[in-house]
Amino acid sequence: MYPTSIILNEETLMAIRKSAAAQTGLSAVAFAKPDPLIPAPTEKAKFRVIATMVLARLGIMTALSAPLTAGLVLKLQSLVSPEAVVGTLGLVTSIGALGALVFDPIFGRLSDRTTGRFGRRRPWMIFGALALAIALVAMSMSTSVVMLGVFWVLGQILGNAAVSAHTATIADQLPPSQRGKVSGAVGIAQQAASYVAAFTAAAVAPNLLLLFMIPGIIGFVLVTLYAVALPDKQLPHRPESESGWSTVWKTFWVSPRKHPDFAWAWGSRFLLVLANFMFTTFRLLWIQHDLGLTPVEATKVMATGVLCYTVSLIVAGQLAGWLSDRIKRRKVFIIASAILFGLGMFALSFATDPMHFYLAEIVLGIGFGTYVSVDLALVIDVLPNPDEAAKDLGVFNIAMTAPQVLAPGVAAWLIGAGGGQNYSVMLVGATIFAIVGAVLILPVKSVR
Repeated sequence: MYPTSIILNEETLMAIRKSAAAQTGLSAVAFAKPDPLIPAPTEKAKFRVIATMVLARLGIMTALSAPLTAGLVLKLQSLVSPEAVVGTLGLVTSIGALGALVFDPIFGRLSDRTTGRFGRRRPWMIFGALALAIALVAMSMSTSVVMLGVFWVLGQILGNAAVSAHTATIADQLPPSQRGKVSGAVGIAQQAASYVAAFTAAAVAPNLLLLFMIPGIIGFVLVTLYAVALPDKQLPHRPESESGWSTVWKTFWVSPRKHPDFAWAWGSRFLLVLANFMFTTFRLLWIQHDLGLTPVEATKVMATGVLCYTVSLIVAGQLAGWLSDRIKRRKVFIIASAILFGLGMFALSFATDPMHFYLAEIVLGIGFGTYVSVDLALVIDVLPNPDEAAKDLGVFNIAMTAPQVLAPGVAAWLIGAGGGQNYSVMLVGATIFAIVGAVLILPVKSVR
């Protein structure tokens, strides 16, 4: 804990600033922000911190991706009629994503204000990963759609306690000179999680218990390794905040008028993720329908396609993250990658065999790998308040979770356009969203 005299001096300094602001006719907000309670890092993070940070992201996202990649589809096919799978899948995934959307900023704010001796982020990461693993096992044993949906919603909510805390550690631990490269590696790990989940599904698809349980164990183990290696400093005292509805409102809101760059980046991420999840939610069903494959064959083809996607994503993401730090530019990478991702999505509408699917996945991997490697670094560069990094990143993560609420419904509506299984219309719609997402990054001014 800091000495009381230091805390009093900080409060006195804030009072002086507010008084000066009143005398000059300016709002206190116009003055420079006070120093954060925990200073931003100036030295590069150690290798063990970076390595376990990346592995933790791989682990927690593998656990969250496993149901979306194949687990929910295969489980629902054992619970409902074939005609009801699309609609039920859309409903279950939308409700789960809504839970994540609401609770991600809440857990972020709780993390920002945690003052225990184990640090701000560590307790929430371990708790979230463990709770998610338990929820996944319960999903595998579900005997009804309602039971399955309840445990999926709980898994999404509690798993995002780990996600929000982990994302905040990127801002906590990395100086600006490392953010592009390491954010790129974290983004790549997040996308690579889809392949780990798809590979698990291909290997153990007949055994639903293993399909859900193995990713949960992977997530918990890798997050725990990071929690042990993380130099998570104890918060000296809890930040001041408003009470009542003001606190609730600010938990979910960052003013686009005061922070326009943050808002434009939010909108861009929203549309890219919407396009991505429109396809990934129905990818297995699309393979079965458009390529004419059985569920088992489709699962194997999906695993190969996701492998192509992941390899191209890793290569492109690492190169883009390194180059972004090197030339100190972000926007050009984000714009180009979003356009390329949209073209890859459009190419899927012409796929007629597995090879076409694999080629389109390579293009998608290059586009999305470049995007996620630079996008998070850009957002951290424009965060409004260093003392509320987890909360603000939680608000930004709404741009990741809100599309997951909308994507299944939007995609299902487009698939059903014209009275048939029209997956091409859905893919064209996703292409449009991706291109608009590229355009939205243009007004960002504070990042080159």
